[in-house]
Amino acid sequence: MTPDMVAELLRQLMKEAMILAAPLLIASALLSFLLSLVQTLTSLQEQSLTSVPRLIAVAMILLVGMPWFLERMAAYTRLLLTDLHRYIG
Repeated sequence: MTPDMVAELLRQLMKEAMILAAPLLIASALLSFLLSLVQTLTSLQEQSLTSVPRLIAVAMILLVGMPWFLERMAAYTRLLLTDLHRYIG
């Protein structure tokens, strides 16, 4: 396996990881911003007010998006296994 192949594998892996993590990170960031704005406007400084809704939102996104996440990971795994002969020999 050449260094170019390793770099290409790592590039593909990082791309897939970013694609899979993006919906969770974007939703969490937007919800955090909105809750922070509400806390600022209402002068409520309760920590559980921000963490509990964020955890629930991430759990719901994972639950609803699980078929897409699994299909994406399975497609990447199939791609790796079909090109396995290139990496070994």
